[in-house]
Amino acid sequence: MSGRPAPVRLTDDMAAAIGHAVSGFGFLEEALKRAIFSLTRKELGDDSDGKAWQRWLRRMEDIADDTLGTLIDSFVAAVKDAGIRDHPLLARELGAIRLKRNLLCHASWRPGTRPGHWHPTFVNTKGERYPDEMDPAAVLAIHADTLRAARDVLSIMRGTGIDGKWAGDGGQD
Repeated sequence: MSGRPAPVRLTDDMAAAIGHAVSGFGFLEEALKRAIFSLTRKELGDDSDGKAWQRWLRRMEDIADDTLGTLIDSFVAAVKDAGIRDHPLLARELGAIRLKRNLLCHASWRPGTRPGHWHPTFVNTKGERYPDEMDPAAVLAIHADTLRAARDVLSIMRGTGIDGKWAGDGGQD
């Protein structure tokens, strides 16, 4: 394979911004899992039979390994099934975050044309390239948007009255 033998080293501020954004995506994934747990657990009710519980438990085991995109789809469906309004706006925000996550996690970075800017080389599944350069502030804005969406997801979860804690959580929130 021809080309550069190694990627260009990101500046420390850009690398830190990307790291913070990626950690935010992980937090959003956890928030989505907890919300799906709470929303779908509420559907079971107190009188569910053993088979219904087993199906639900298998579903919860499956979401533990789901990708962000699948978690977003499952969350949006669970919110809709629960009759929670105003979910289309959050669904759009989560969809935008999904695209930004793929960009930040899968891009190969090259120095941009302006000082402090970097160009992410990334082609999405539709064959589209990301056209703009980014600087640490732009990446940190994605991080802030991700955390805001995670707080909205957790607010919906808390509204169910089920706290969404996972086994092995150690009781920390």
